[in-house]
Order: sequence, then structure tokens, then C-alpha cells
Amino acid sequence: MPPRPRPTPAGNGSQFAFSSNNWAPGDFYEATFSTTGFTDINLSWDQARSSTGPAAFKVFMSVDGGLNFADLLSYTVLQSGGGGAPGTWSNTTYNALYTNTLNLGVAAENQGSVIIRFQNAEALASAATGSNRIDNIMVYSGPVPAPGAIALLGLAGLAGRRRR
Repeated sequence: MPPRPRPTPAGNGSQFAFSSNNWAPGDFYEATFSTTGFTDINLSWDQARSSTGPAAFKVFMSVDGGLNFADLLSYTVLQSGGGGAPGTWSNTTYNALYTNTLNLGVAAENQGSVIIRFQNAEALASAATGSNRIDNIMVYSGPVPAPGAIALLGLAGLAGRRRR
């Protein structure tokens, strides 16, 4: 028996996106990851909404297991398809207009657990059919140099200066 198609809608240049409707104020998508051994942590994601889906969102971050959240960013989610939308999400064509990026700052560096919330900041509930999609969530950075490597890099810089 062949696999059944997934009910999830098309992503932004990817096969599927995570989609939700019936949004109430404060509802959120959440991602958890480790940054142990990494610095300069960056986050990118694609997000779109229907014409009746929530547009106002915030990004929150916790590094203490969800006890406290820092408010990092307020942003507006663009509409996908329909009047005035910059485009329509397609599983074959990526549209950069729907991509958001954010540097998470030093608080996210070298943490065992980082929780990110993409939270609805609308004051009222969206229409029952109002949807929001999120896709292509990526966390990226550079490795934390080993303490010995920093000393070696410093010595190499001094040796390079002596030769000149």
C-alpha cells in the first residue's frame, strides 16, 4: 500500500510546512536545541499567514528551561497568496521575502538548552480558518575555539609580525 499524502500544506520551497489555525492571543510555535560548543548563534525561519491568520508575532528565548523568557523581536508575518500578498508559498519555489533572521546574542552561546518561541502577539483570536505556517527553521553558528587554539592563534600572529 503506498503512503498516504500528508495533510500538511506546502512549505516555502520545501515539501511541507507546519501549519496551525484557530489562533488565540499568546499561542506559539516552540523549538528547543543545544548550542553547547558554539558561539555567534543565529536563527532563521520562514513564516506566512492566510488573510485571516495572525500577523503580529514576537520571538522569545529561554536558556533556563522555560522559567524566564527574553523578548527578542517583534515582527509582522506576511500573507501568502491572495490580495496584496508578495507571493504564494510553493513546495517547488523558495521566496526570500518570507524569511526572517535573528542573531540570538551572547545569552544563547554554549547553552545546553535554548528554547525559542514564535508567539502570536495579536490582541484578539484569529478567525477559525485563519492559519499561520512556519518552515525552514535553522540554527547556525561558528564553533567555540578551544582555549589552546586561541593561544596558538595569538602566538602565530606574533610570529608572523616578527618575520616582517
